[in-house]
Amino acid sequence: MLSKLCTYALFGIDARPVEVEVDISPAAVPKTILVGLAEAAVKESTPRIERAMVNSGYHRPVDRVVINLSPADFPKEASSFDLPIALGTLASSSQLETDRFEKYAVVGELALDGAVRPIKGVLSMALQAKAEGRKGLVLPVENAREAAVVEDLDVIPVASLTEAVGFFAGQLDIDPVPFSWAEAVQQFGAYPVDYADVKGQEAAKRAVAVAAAGRHHLLMIGSPGTGKTLLAQRLGTIMPDLSPEESLETTRVYSVVGKLPAGQPLMLTRPFRPPHHTISEAGLVGGGSTPQPGEISLAHNGVLFLDELPEFNRRTLEVLRQPLEDNRVTISRATGSVTFPANLMLVAAMNPCPCGFRGDPKRQCNCSPPQIERYISKISGPLLDRIDIHVEVPPVPFRELSDDRPGTDSTTIRESVLRARGIQRKRFAGQATTLNGNMSPQQIRKHCKLESEAESLLKAAMEETGLSARAHDKILRVSRTIADLDGSDRIQSHHLSEAINYRTLDRTFWSR
Repeated sequence: MLSKLCTYALFGIDARPVEVEVDISPAAVPKTILVGLAEAAVKESTPRIERAMVNSGYHRPVDRVVINLSPADFPKEASSFDLPIALGTLASSSQLETDRFEKYAVVGELALDGAVRPIKGVLSMALQAKAEGRKGLVLPVENAREAAVVEDLDVIPVASLTEAVGFFAGQLDIDPVPFSWAEAVQQFGAYPVDYADVKGQEAAKRAVAVAAAGRHHLLMIGSPGTGKTLLAQRLGTIMPDLSPEESLETTRVYSVVGKLPAGQPLMLTRPFRPPHHTISEAGLVGGGSTPQPGEISLAHNGVLFLDELPEFNRRTLEVLRQPLEDNRVTISRATGSVTFPANLMLVAAMNPCPCGFRGDPKRQCNCSPPQIERYISKISGPLLDRIDIHVEVPPVPFRELSDDRPGTDSTTIRESVLRARGIQRKRFAGQATTLNGNMSPQQIRKHCKLESEAESLLKAAMEETGLSARAHDKILRVSRTIADLDGSDRIQSHHLSEAINYRTLDRTFWSR
């Protein structure tokens, strides 16, 4: 007897439909054959599935069982095929009669006692099930809240193989899991930090506000302990809330790699990813024989924070250049190409020299010029060009640290950021570009026109610092954002001057 049902396999962050076909026919010796380009994790599942069936009170077929995973030319990996294979086997051996296989897709891993264990990538699978017009998705209880965010799809949670059989046989009614966006935001949408925690550094907070308003990449340079990490960690608190679309995109990435916090249905705060400087190229941009997202994709719609920037391997940093321009990363393998999202805000921090005290008014720097040169040269000019804003973060005087008055808080900064973002939404209405940091050269010429005085100022700055054409465009993008924060329709000289000041570190640290 032949049975068929639908399940899903992951490729990148997308779910591809897989049809599970189970055929049982008489044979002299019991044998189970699994075909359809199954990887090792899937091939090893057959003994586990058989024992789960027996320990759940069902009998193992004593004939020849052929299990086909279609399409046969697509590699199948992971353990999410356990439950659909078990249900197909029970149906083919006349232990289960159902007419629901065509309406519902099934995913889940089985334990030896028949319990259904959670899997990765459920959100992508639920989205694919909805796209196919399925009525619902049967899946592990632990994954139910994550899949329930997909509208117009019945999410049926099962804790065991027995429950799954009861549901498909029509003997057990299981209510679909509900989802409330408002309740999820209230429970998981708050940040535990605030810019009021950062004493002093008002100039750095201003640079951070400009970066957040236009989604400009940011580099902070300062001695150890001046607050660079604190400033970076709080960036999410001044950025707009994740929209439902952004939340789904971000959650898909975290779901596929199994990093979605337990019990949390969605990512509702901006991701903050601070990888260690020993990270590999594959760890940063993604990779593997079966491509997996890297840190830049985990920072999608959020912040990628590279602390101690010169300590990163130079080759590792160079792979960031293209994703920062394209807002995505494509990984090609023999089985196909996978594109991961990487629309992120890059924030980097570094010391001005190996010892960290160059330019410190109270501590002496013992680094020689060749040491400083080697330290700084680890960051390439092309990568630096892609960072819009460079800002110095000086030591905080004692009087500011001991001052009881709170500094500028996140709520105040966020209000100005949201106003500037609103101006940009109107400016780019109906266009693919939504923020100043992503403006194309054509849009720069249209929206960043300068008066003669401002143009002379920019010309002098370009000639003095030797900036590249890309840096020229970066200055115009940043000045447009500063004007938006000021509520000005035109870029005035003081807006441009502030934007140029955010590039003077090119001359201070990278000039020879």
